[in-house]
Amino acid sequence: MTILWATTDTTESTSALEKMTVKKLINIHDKAREEEFSKRAEDWRNGPVVYQVLLDRFAPSRNLESKKHLYKEPQKLRTWDETPKRGEYLKEAGVWSHEVDFWGGDIDSLSEKLDYLKALKIDALYLNPIFLSLTNHKYDAWDYSQVDPVYGTREDLGKLSENLHRQGIRLILDGVFNHMGKQSPFFQEAIADEKSPWRKFFTFSNKSPRGYISWLDVENLPELNLENPAVRDYLYAKPDSIVQSYLRKEKIDGWRLDVAYDLGFKYLEDLTEFAHEANPESVIIGEIWSYPEEWHPAVDGVMNMHGRRTILSMLEGKISAPICGKMWETAIEDAGMDHILKTWLLLDNHDTARLTNILSEPWQQKMARILQFTFPGAVCLYYGSELGMTGGIDPEQRAPMRWDLVNSENEILKLHKKLLSIRKNEPALRYGDFRLLHTEKLLAFMRKTISVRDTILVLANPTDKKVEEMIQLRESKFQDSSVLFDLFSDAKFNVHTGFIHAEVPPQTIMVLKVDTADHPMGYNRYSRIY
Repeated sequence: MTILWATTDTTESTSALEKMTVKKLINIHDKAREEEFSKRAEDWRNGPVVYQVLLDRFAPSRNLESKKHLYKEPQKLRTWDETPKRGEYLKEAGVWSHEVDFWGGDIDSLSEKLDYLKALKIDALYLNPIFLSLTNHKYDAWDYSQVDPVYGTREDLGKLSENLHRQGIRLILDGVFNHMGKQSPFFQEAIADEKSPWRKFFTFSNKSPRGYISWLDVENLPELNLENPAVRDYLYAKPDSIVQSYLRKEKIDGWRLDVAYDLGFKYLEDLTEFAHEANPESVIIGEIWSYPEEWHPAVDGVMNMHGRRTILSMLEGKISAPICGKMWETAIEDAGMDHILKTWLLLDNHDTARLTNILSEPWQQKMARILQFTFPGAVCLYYGSELGMTGGIDPEQRAPMRWDLVNSENEILKLHKKLLSIRKNEPALRYGDFRLLHTEKLLAFMRKTISVRDTILVLANPTDKKVEEMIQLRESKFQDSSVLFDLFSDAKFNVHTGFIHAEVPPQTIMVLKVDTADHPMGYNRYSRIY
């Protein structure tokens, strides 16, 4: 039987019969790992594309007039074309004025944009906090059991979850379980009444001039007393707890945990265990900015800020390309691939300037994005990044979504759509192994499964000079005289005795695959190789 393998269009898949026929030829080494890769492929938490949204800023509300009364002093409504600006400190409220500026987005307006999210081919939607609170960022929850009315209701959230699931998209909420908001009725009662059961939910101390411990000494963020079993029961330990109730009732698919490192290993491990009891397929991601080793299985994955820093440092000229690769290899070895595949690799988010502000050169931005989509882990894409939105540090990077940039002429959007399509259709990029390649000047690595047809080779040259190197290909199934072709250009390299002579132009990145198609006369050197 002649087996045809599409190579020039990564969105075209091979028929099940053809795959089954070739798979019978699997070798003994791959047979030993077949089940492992099968399990990786079945677990959606390995390598998904996660799209992050600030609900207030994503899409303008259709019902703004009818809900204006919900925004109360010191909260202020802005128009969609206004840019967030740093304000003044409001002493009575204990917050900055820009923290209470609102643009009016809600669950309903987000629901109107689901076709856009589906067209991007994302796997999961991650919402910044949505609970009842004073601020626009809502990291100061008043009551976790309530969705803030400016956004909608828990019923609205359940419908959103259902609609997303119909389109094959998971829903992840932001859990802020280290602290609450100062104006929470729970905390206010705890201050007013020393006999209140809420008193032991917080930590009161004479060490603080305010009389209570707060996160980073921020007045508006009193810390929860997790050493109190009642707090843990309320947050995650009971079936009707906050963590479990949203997993069970609204059918969300996981939690991203704010300042997870403050919760510590033990409580994170307990929370994750209870979440998995409520939904065995749920994901728990910790906001942990440190080295990713040892945090698994306390959490399924972390926000991979460490991996982000290596990419940016290379592109800023602070470390060399080969060192960047070795740092990734070391982190993967130390943390374990199962953990790294579930980490979320981001380049910008609500806590950082946008990528377009961090890296000034278009080639830097392009290389960073391609590396984000090809290194191991989930891709965490901040809303508007796919459009090239700009924005400095807080609050500028939290500007309203620029829907006017969604057009066919937007080159940055074209790049992201191509990356999203490649990611969707390349198994090695979602859950494949990572293999660093020996090089003196380039960042060079492979992503691979047990099939040679999945193998991806990445070559990145962040220098201002062309690099020529002999690259050893750590892929025994690449047949001699095979051709590796770049998914982003017309560049091609011939394989010879397990090497390629790579010529990579300055400030260029290549994503290479092997051509396994039939020759014009029908011959195919890969017809008996899986």
